[in-house]
This record gives sequence, structure tokens and C-alpha cells, in this order.
Amino acid sequence: MRFAYTAEKNDGEVYKGIAQAQDRFELYEIIRREGAHIISINEEVNRGVFSFSYWNAKLSSVSEYEKILFARNLGAMLGAGLSLARALSVMERQIKNPKMSNIVSELSSDVRRGESFHASLAKHPAAFSKLLVAMVRAGEEGGDLPASLTTVADQMERMYSLKKKIHGALIYPSIVVLAMVGITILMMIKVVPTLAQTFLEMKIALPMSTQVIISISNFLVQYTVLALVLIFGIFAAVYFSLRTSVGKRLGDFVSLHLPIIGTLTREVNAARTSRTLASLLASGVDVLTSLDIAGEVVQNSYFQKVIRDARIAVGQGQQLSAIFAKRDDLYPTFVGEMMSVGEETGQTGEMLKRLALFYEDEVDRKTKDMSTVIEPFLMVFIAAGVGFFAVSMISPIYSLSEHIG
Repeated sequence: MRFAYTAEKNDGEVYKGIAQAQDRFELYEIIRREGAHIISINEEVNRGVFSFSYWNAKLSSVSEYEKILFARNLGAMLGAGLSLARALSVMERQIKNPKMSNIVSELSSDVRRGESFHASLAKHPAAFSKLLVAMVRAGEEGGDLPASLTTVADQMERMYSLKKKIHGALIYPSIVVLAMVGITILMMIKVVPTLAQTFLEMKIALPMSTQVIISISNFLVQYTVLALVLIFGIFAAVYFSLRTSVGKRLGDFVSLHLPIIGTLTREVNAARTSRTLASLLASGVDVLTSLDIAGEVVQNSYFQKVIRDARIAVGQGQQLSAIFAKRDDLYPTFVGEMMSVGEETGQTGEMLKRLALFYEDEVDRKTKDMSTVIEPFLMVFIAAGVGFFAVSMISPIYSLSEHIG
């Protein structure tokens, strides 16, 4: 059952909250254990599957930004002296997302029943990553949960920022390519049929490239719905193929070997690996667990293989830097060198933090310049497409004018 209540602490402070409990008596007992007593209590009406709030919460999703705010705000409230249960209750009232609000309500109830916070977070793997769970566990065991939450919020925010910068840099080329595809389809449907009819009436011998364009145009005009279904089907097939293990492996390989994108991929993964390991090691998480979590944070399967190999090697007593130094085809040489320096000086966490900052700055700089760098390639691509179309459709007209002359 879900209750909204008003309670008063022993020092006279009155506060409001929302909590889940088996019944009113359990809630009275929970609040009493927290050093307060209930002034008023109201049960929230829940119509289950027939209520709008139920389906709103089920169909909603939790964004990355909301997760960052959750960790940062919770850390701030705990740092200000609020108890964990009360801080969660305050956050539940502030959160507008119904799904996140329900999750926080469950977290609050679990904590009030005496369950550890990290164990409660682990019940919601879709909302909270293993990175967050591990950092919270380290904070609980080390007695500094606010600092751990602040650290993981910084980590998540930097990763989110990197992702947004990369997506932002790809917007311009994506728009150009989509515009070109749209204009090409429009030309095929509106312009080419008129020229094809002219060529047919004049009985002109057409080159192969012109015949190919006219055939595609005829198909688009006569079978428009089928053509749209085929185009949608191709995009859907590519999308779902990339979500399979083989397709993802192929996509990871391509991203590593594309000009410009390949270098950016290496630096993004170097930044993610360094930042994750630095945050976890600084919070007191052991190296093997840190490598397990870093392997999930890094998305590219080739980099995940390196981290898995590193975990096995460290488990056998080898140095962490040795594995990364061997794989300089994926991780830049600087990564292995800095790790080695950190191990020699006993400051591995600090060296990893510096690595993360360095590669985050590199990615930031390159994403800002990406539009300028990609623009010449786009111009060549567009010029090649326009040139092919122009030569294919104009050359028959030119040969016709020569024949008339």
C-alpha cells in the first residue's frame, strides 16, 4: 500500500513524505524507528491496471539526465544531513517522471525496512547501472555515501556529455545526406519520367547508366508503396542486424576503421575506460570488480575484449598496464604508459583521472571541428552523385543535338 503522511520529529520539525508499506501499522512503526511520529496519514487510491497513472508509469522511460540528477541531488541532500529514507521521500515528491517516482518510492520503502541501499538499487537494473550500484556499495561500506554519489554523478555526466557532443557533431552530415536522398527520390519521381518519355519518343540510344536511372524511376512511380516498404524494410533490417552479436561486431569493426570516426572511437573508449576505472578505484572498489564494470560501460566489443583480458591477467598477478600496452592498436599508447607510471608511483587512480581528462578534452576539440573536417568529404560525395545523375541524363540530350546538327 502507498501512503502520503505528515510526521513530526522529536525536535519538533514537521515534514511530509510518501511511503509504501503493508498497512498503516507498519508505516507507524517505520516512522517511529526513524525518530518521529505520524500526525496525519492518507492512503493513495490505486486502481491498478485500469488507472492512467499505472500505464503512464509503465510506458514511461527514465532518461540518462534524470539518473544524473537523481545521484547528484541525493548526494547533496545526504551531505546536508538528511537521512537516506527522508532524502528519498523528498526526491519522490519532486520527481515528475511517474516511472522514476515509483522506483524511488520502492527504494525508500526497502531502505526503511532495513535493506542496504545498493541492494535496493540492484533490483532496478534498467534504471541503475552496475557502475552506480558499485559506487553506492563502496560509499556505504566506506561510510561516505554522499561523496560516492557525487563522484558517480560526475562520471555519468561526463559520459552523457561525450555522447551528446558526438551526436551533435553527426547532426550536420546526417541532415545533408538525408536531404540528398530526399531530393534524389523527388527527381526520380518528378523529373526523370518526363525526360524518359522524351527519349522514348525520339528513339535515342541510351547509355547503361541512363537506363539504370530510368528503370529505378519507373519502379518508384509504378510501385510507390512497395518501394517505400522496401526502403523501410532495408533500414529496419540494418537496425535489427546491428543489434545482433554478429551485426554489432561488424558495426564495431566499421567504426574503428572509418576515417576520422576511427580515431574518435579510440579516444572515446579510452576516456570512458579511464574515467570509470578512476572513479571506482578512488571509491575503494577492488580492481577486478572495477574492470568488470568498465567492460559494461565501454560499448565497443573490441575494447570489451581488451578489458576482459586485462581482468584475467590482473587475476593472475600481472600488471594492468601490460595488457593495455600490448593493445596499442585499440587503446592509444599513452594509455598504457600512464597506467605504468601510476602503478610504479602507487597513484594509478590519479593517472587514470588525468588520462580521462586528456581524452575527454581531445574528443571535445575534435567533435567541435568535425563538421569542418567532414564537409570536404560530403562535398565530394554530393558532387559525385550530382555528376553521375547529370552525365547520365544530359549525355543522351547532347548526342541528340549533335545528331540534329
